[in-house]
Amino acid sequence: MKLQPKYADVVLNLLVAVAISLVVNFSYVLLLLVDLNSESSQPSSPQRARIRTEKGVLCVHPDGYGYLVCETGDSVYVPNQRINRLRLKAGDRIEAEVTPPRRSGGHPMMQKIRCRNGQAFDYSLLFNRPSRGTELALQLLYYLVVSFVMLSILTSVRRNYSMKRYLRRCLWCCVAAVGLYCVAPVTGWHSGRILPNFMSGHPFDSMLLLKSSFAVAVSVLYGRIYVLISQRQAVVVENERLKNENLTTRYNLLVGQINPHFFFNSLNSLAMLVREGQDAKALTYIDQLSYTFRYIIQNGQSTLITLDEELKFVDAYSYLFKIRYADKLFFDIEIDPKYRSWRLPALSLQPLIGNAVKHNAITRSKPFHITIRTDDEWLEVANPKIPKLEPEPSTGIGLENLRNRWQLITGRRIVVIDDGETFRVRMPLQNPEA
Repeated sequence: MKLQPKYADVVLNLLVAVAISLVVNFSYVLLLLVDLNSESSQPSSPQRARIRTEKGVLCVHPDGYGYLVCETGDSVYVPNQRINRLRLKAGDRIEAEVTPPRRSGGHPMMQKIRCRNGQAFDYSLLFNRPSRGTELALQLLYYLVVSFVMLSILTSVRRNYSMKRYLRRCLWCCVAAVGLYCVAPVTGWHSGRILPNFMSGHPFDSMLLLKSSFAVAVSVLYGRIYVLISQRQAVVVENERLKNENLTTRYNLLVGQINPHFFFNSLNSLAMLVREGQDAKALTYIDQLSYTFRYIIQNGQSTLITLDEELKFVDAYSYLFKIRYADKLFFDIEIDPKYRSWRLPALSLQPLIGNAVKHNAITRSKPFHITIRTDDEWLEVANPKIPKLEPEPSTGIGLENLRNRWQLITGRRIVVIDDGETFRVRMPLQNPEA
């Protein structure tokens, strides 16, 4: 099922927003997985027997983790998650259970706290805090919403685009980012509840500000790239539309040049029958002429038509010439039946027949033959060259129109062979199953 363009934009913005949210919270997710892994790996029985109690002062590293400097001179590793979860601070005097290092050369790790600054540590104060999974889900959802709002504002400018409009949308993004920053979900250090940032008592959270700024910056950058790509695609689509319109216009002009020439000759032939009083032939001629014009009206603008339909048109069209050149003009048609369903541009044979009659002498002593036959996958029209005593002026429009129409419609060229005695035009047929 193909999505409509507006829904496709929404889905694309949503996917990009998910990616931005995951990138912003990557370190948060990674540290949570590490913490869960460390908590889930409980000491084995031999290790449990080696658990000892240590006292020391907590030193916190700028990266968030810390070390408990013991009175014995040893250092005990304290994970970042325990410092944040237990709300420990640098300088706290802590008495805690310590497990031995997992590998040679490593540091022991702090497990359960017994006392903090001389007072028994009460874990029940932390029971009301949300789980780390809940906090992570809220963080992912928040940055997903922030990114999606930013992208929706920015990508809507791709229509009727201008730099001024784009900068205006960027300004709106900044306004929306400030509003979303104020309602960002944060965990209160004292209450343990999740609150909007403006109610936390510490609205200027450096980490929250950094993450929000990163999400906005990536959204603005993506919005700019998206607009440029959309503009480029719009230019390509517009070029294709103009190209198709140009081809259609050129084709219509070519067909328009054929019809007046054919119409003029047909009226002359009909006038000749009327002047001679051949009413029966004139009526039949009108029927054939009607069929011919109906074919032109119905198929003159068509792109391709079957060879069988084109040959039916030739039967009616050739009848008009047979009336004019009684017992002097003959059509030899040799068509392989398997090619009757193959296709060619409509009105391809009309200009070739018209030119053959126009530029050659047709007399009773020298009957004129026009051959229409198939040769493999080619349709060939041939006629002998019998120049008139007074040659008709030739502009070459008919043959040139035929060349252009074949090139425009099929992308292939016709082959014209003139050896001085015979004039041949070979046209490649198109297989309908290809």
